[in-house]
Amino acid sequence: MTNSTDKVLMDRLAEAARTGSISRRSFMNYAMAAGMTSTAATGLWTTSAKAAPTRGGTFRLGAHDGNTSDTHDPGTYVTFSMIQLVRTFRSFLTLIEPDGSLGPDVASEWSASPDAKEWTFKINDRATFHSGNKVTAADVIASMNHHRGDDTTSAAKALLADVEDIVDNGDNSVTVKLGSGNADLPWLMTDYHLPICPANDDGTLNWQSGDGCGPYKLTNTEFGVSYSLVRHDDWHLEGAYFDAIELIVLNDPNARQTALVTGDVDAITQLELKTLALLQRDPNIEIDNVPSAAAITMPMLCDTAPFDNVDVRNALKLSVNRDELIEKIAFGAATMGNDFHHSPAMPYWPDDIEQTPYDPDQAKSLLAKAGAEGLTVNLSVADSVYSGAVDMCVLYAEHAKAAGITINVNREPNDGYYSDVWLKKPWCAVQWGARPTPDVMYSLAYKDDAAWNESRWQNERFNELLLQAKAELDDTKRAEMYREMAILAKDDGGTVIPFFPNFVYARRKNVQHGPDLAASWQMDGARACSRWWFEG
Repeated sequence: MTNSTDKVLMDRLAEAARTGSISRRSFMNYAMAAGMTSTAATGLWTTSAKAAPTRGGTFRLGAHDGNTSDTHDPGTYVTFSMIQLVRTFRSFLTLIEPDGSLGPDVASEWSASPDAKEWTFKINDRATFHSGNKVTAADVIASMNHHRGDDTTSAAKALLADVEDIVDNGDNSVTVKLGSGNADLPWLMTDYHLPICPANDDGTLNWQSGDGCGPYKLTNTEFGVSYSLVRHDDWHLEGAYFDAIELIVLNDPNARQTALVTGDVDAITQLELKTLALLQRDPNIEIDNVPSAAAITMPMLCDTAPFDNVDVRNALKLSVNRDELIEKIAFGAATMGNDFHHSPAMPYWPDDIEQTPYDPDQAKSLLAKAGAEGLTVNLSVADSVYSGAVDMCVLYAEHAKAAGITINVNREPNDGYYSDVWLKKPWCAVQWGARPTPDVMYSLAYKDDAAWNESRWQNERFNELLLQAKAELDDTKRAEMYREMAILAKDDGGTVIPFFPNFVYARRKNVQHGPDLAASWQMDGARACSRWWFEG
């Protein structure tokens, strides 16, 4: 057979794999008959067949960070297992595609007024709740209003604080009216607190039923333990290739990895990085290592001594050796942080800001200025925060000794960590999932009145710039504002950010996905259940 003929045959085989018109066994037989090695044929099949997902099977996902205190109220979502679950059984106005772009979900299209003060979202005519009812403008309005008003307890209240009204246009669309322009509003609608749920007759939100309009329908819920779902055949988007989903909460990293190796689950979140090399040698396991804008943060409550002193805060920022943490804890799977919550994976990245060094001598000088020599502080952490989170804090404590600082590392229970420790104890370690833009991150975690202002930091200039940048349509001016905000957070803020971790998770070899993986959350933007499939 000539080389030209070989190429034609390979192209035809690749096309057959892409269209799903050939089985893997037949593909391998033809490819090897044409002279390809088994390894080359397998590679061609994997590359080609990924574009032709197959339906069927029950996908068992072992997920970290689940609590018995979790609920179906989207305003209370905080744990990763609930973020994974909500992306599986509920839908949003917009979504982040695997390549990082903004895509449609319940909203099929959207447009803005010239000043970005009004945004109109057209509702997909095919969007249907699991109960059988069509998604209406009333449902969208109730879903947004659940997070608005003085009485709401939603963590997303700050995100929608500038919304003045949401109007039903009578043509299966809604218009969101803002007090000031917000160029990021369609991106904001991807936030995991903002799923579309059915409305009650009085305009309130029916979140209690667990009804959703996402790719899968809940059949069993045991918060903090496990969730069972089946495909929603009337889902309005492409995907949902599995017949059913079993989402199993496995907070212990060893238990997660053992379940994957033994085949008790098909994929797991958040690998124990110190065993990464061992897993990579297992021929039945595939590792996904995705750089992201997720962040490890260590917020200090700025209204609580000794963290109410900016010199103490900056001394602690100077007392961590970030290079060593990345090498020994993240095993290189991270990007160095600089104590402002804006990563290179986000737009408007200010790459010219000087890196905070590891400088124990300067830290000592600041402590002397603050009258806090020989500082002793407590740092709370749980295993579920991050792979190696406790070891990370212990290593930080070793670094700080050179500055005369004693850090007592308090290992907290996984269950209830985000309800009992975070936002309550004076200093703790946290992992934030990635947000698509700096405005979303800063509005959630730094804005003066945000429910999740985790360090209780108050800076008038920062909040002034946040409002200005939100409405600024000139990218150059907007970038300048975010740069100034980053400097303010770095020099005055109450959060140590050692690094931005990669998302590192794993799957059995028969679990396939497309060429891109969303960097917004672990597991393909927390959408593995609807985007992935079993090899045919």
